[in-house]
Amino acid sequence: MSSDPLSGTLFVFCSRRRHAIKCLTYDGQGFWLCQKRLSQGRYLRWPTPDGPPSFRLDPHQLHLLLWNGDPSATVTMWRAVQAE
Repeated sequence: MSSDPLSGTLFVFCSRRRHAIKCLTYDGQGFWLCQKRLSQGRYLRWPTPDGPPSFRLDPHQLHLLLWNGDPSATVTMWRAVQAE
């Protein structure tokens, strides 16, 4: 991983059996670790076996991933807001 763990970056990991996703971040005082475990089924669409070992997720992609969706199938819906 090329990102600094102390920079506030949110790291997202999937368990080997693909039944849980863990998020790790540093808030300036310590590390936060959050986990979502599926009660049934597995995360099927992420990570892909032939995909890169790490990549950037947009906020809406993370939201979709946490609901067991496919983050690579989304399009960017956000646009920059111009200050007047």
